[in-house]
Amino acid sequence: MNKYTNRTKAIRNVNISLILLLLGFILCNCIDPFNTNIKGKESLLIVDALLTNENRSYTVKLSRTTTTQNEDPILVSDATVTISDQDERVSKLVETSYGIYKTDSLSFLGQTGGAYTLNIRTSDGTEFRSEQCIMYPVPPIDNIYYIKDQEFLNNNTEVLEGLRIFLNSENSGGGLYFRWIYNEWWKFSVPNPKRYDYIDKDNIPLVEQLEQVCYGHNESKDILIHSLGSSQSYIIEKEPILFVPSVTSDRLLIQYCIEIKQLSVSGTEYQFWQQLKEINEGGSDIFEQQPFSIIGNIRNINNPSEVVLGYFQVSAVEERRLYITHNELDNLNLSFYTYDCQKIDLGPNDFPSQDTSSLMTFDKIYARYTSAGYIFVEPVYDRRMNLEKLAFTKPLCALCTLRGSSTKPDFWIDPDLPQVEK
Repeated sequence: MNKYTNRTKAIRNVNISLILLLLGFILCNCIDPFNTNIKGKESLLIVDALLTNENRSYTVKLSRTTTTQNEDPILVSDATVTISDQDERVSKLVETSYGIYKTDSLSFLGQTGGAYTLNIRTSDGTEFRSEQCIMYPVPPIDNIYYIKDQEFLNNNTEVLEGLRIFLNSENSGGGLYFRWIYNEWWKFSVPNPKRYDYIDKDNIPLVEQLEQVCYGHNESKDILIHSLGSSQSYIIEKEPILFVPSVTSDRLLIQYCIEIKQLSVSGTEYQFWQQLKEINEGGSDIFEQQPFSIIGNIRNINNPSEVVLGYFQVSAVEERRLYITHNELDNLNLSFYTYDCQKIDLGPNDFPSQDTSSLMTFDKIYARYTSAGYIFVEPVYDRRMNLEKLAFTKPLCALCTLRGSSTKPDFWIDPDLPQVEK
């Protein structure tokens, strides 16, 4: 088993959602013994905030924990949220939807070297403030590339083939701590697209819009961090980002695109992510972990002992994209995903009956199979163009919009055009 498989197994399926943040904080207290009973615990504020130097609006999401373990956090509305810089300039965020607060991209943009503080005042007058966070510079990503590799599952009894994606970056800025997030997009086509609508046997028109080709999308949930530590080299080389299986996913069948963002983080934020990562790496049962606390950087001004979940992240960003077409993978001898799709063609003659009163009709066939969860895709005619059968398949095999969007991403470059990286 290679070291990249070990590393990816350790971070695979890390859910960095706010629920994980909650678990990290309530696992224990560094002095008091850990108690697994969370019933009756007070509602805690959850803050999800990331400020970068990207030319866009920045979002702060506020919510509160509940006393029920499996219940989603409750969004917090009617709060006053501001971000102030080192020169005491203040930008007020607008609540664009319940619990979601955004900056105005025309009046406020994060700057490398700036120092920022998040301020929150909830509707009951409680005030919270983050530590002042510096936006450290981040070097560009020199290149993204891939190799054929394997993942080992089920105690090494099962092997998955696929691509391991890496990046290289030469850190001329001298930063020591980095984090990566990524977005994946892929173009895919369903094998049995729905081409016709069935009204009756004499009225089977073409669909208004064919849903055959779509674009899938996935955002990273892994905690990907790196510390140069005491290393004398500032080169980040062959940093593994993710593994893309070729057999269990259709991501590599036409064209795949990954956009990786490289973020600069402080030593304090690096420790925050490292502790969250350790919670997950200890095993599937988080309660097997040794008790310790995860300290964020947001405090209740009047009650510093109150636990606030989350972290005000301030990071400069460099990003780069890589396109991978199916044709580029021919020389890797990979096994590829095959759709579990079968088209069923049925007509009245496939249902012989001695009772003329119960003879099968096209309408009955349509009603029977659509009510069973199949979808009608097209008619089948004989040589004389008489309707002979109706064709059905599973919905996921006929409508690509059930798994993706028919709208092409703004940046997308099709395989027959020159491939460029951002």
